[in-house]
Amino acid sequence: MMSCFRLTAAALGLGLLAGCATSQSVTEPRQERQAGDWEAQTEQVEAFTSWNLTGKVGLRTPQESTSANLDWRQTPYHYRLLVTGPMGAGRSTLEGRDGRVSLTTSEGRFEADSPEALMEQRLGWSLPVSSLTDWVRGLPADDSDFEMTDDELGFPASLEQDGWEIDYRGWKDVNGTWLPNRLVMTYDDLRATLVVNQWQPLEQ
Repeated sequence: MMSCFRLTAAALGLGLLAGCATSQSVTEPRQERQAGDWEAQTEQVEAFTSWNLTGKVGLRTPQESTSANLDWRQTPYHYRLLVTGPMGAGRSTLEGRDGRVSLTTSEGRFEADSPEALMEQRLGWSLPVSSLTDWVRGLPADDSDFEMTDDELGFPASLEQDGWEIDYRGWKDVNGTWLPNRLVMTYDDLRATLVVNQWQPLEQ
């Protein structure tokens, strides 16, 4: 009986030690960016191609101002943007896979050649979804010319591409990689603000 007790006590002790070691190894998110951080993580950002993003997007034009919640799942082979709220007219789901793009709303399911055309046709507004996959990570899209400026720490401060100007207003440490959590995008008199509440990396 005493031997069993000693074995149990030893097992519990090892379990507690393992638990302490695990908790001590968890890295707390960094609160402050440092000079050189962006350059050191560029390859990580470029390789970060699968995620689930939740947040809010606001849209302002001379005629109106509105906003909606956004749930964005992205992989190299498929994307799904779920927009809920006034801007999405209730609930709208934009999906793309293998060159096919569809938009599902309360009125039905629709298809078009590009996500931008489909959103403009059915919702009356559009975001550059094809380029946003790069812009949201702080990168320029690779299919057209661009101009980018850096802040005092070497992080992207602004990006101009395809007629859009993107201002990076905030950053968040996500598992050791700094990613934007507030972007302001303007095109002529259209202004879109994306606030990211959570970045969740996905396994590829």
